Amino acid sequence: MNKITRRALLAGGAASAALLAACGNPVGNFNADRLDARVDATRDYLRDNYPGTEDLFRNAHGILYMPLVSEAGFFVGGAYGRGALRIDDVTVDYYSATRASFGFQLGAQQYAHVLFFMTDDALAEFRASEGWAGSADIRYAVPERGGSAGVQTTSLFSPVIAMVFGQSGLIAGASLAGVRYQRIIP
Repeated sequence: MNKITRRALLAGGAASAALLAACGNPVGNFNADRLDARVDATRDYLRDNYPGTEDLFRNAHGILYMPLVSEAGFFVGGAYGRGALRIDDVTVDYYSATRASFGFQLGAQQYAHVLFFMTDDALAEFRASEGWAGSADIRYAVPERGGSAGVQTTSLFSPVIAMVFGQSGLIAGASLAGVRYQRIIP
């Protein structure tokens, strides 16, 4: 049985950090105007490329946009991004999303994701928490060929619906499992 040494674990963590930095996440220092512009672009991209999301936009009580999440891993991995929560298409708060992972993984990628809060209770719970982690309450809408977001009637009754899209990089797939969202106070 292979034993992972502390040195290998530290080297994997350092390589992951280097790969994540190499992704060039341009969000960089907190800049509300730049982040709001990225959120606008993400919203417009979804509406233009996934017409099936219109019901989500229309029925959501709030939408968290994470326009750019960078992820890297070399056995130990992590992901980070910043975004904005909008209610009635007005930014009310800014958030960061972080994730740590361990296991067989190698590479780096970037992607966008959006959380549609479909109930007042789900939105209130998200806003009241000091650090909210996605759970079994999340239902995924998966973008498919032809511009459909894979939203089913039953999905519209889920408290939170997540979409992951725009993946580019070398890690197969993107998941929101274990992501922690925290409010950023400028």
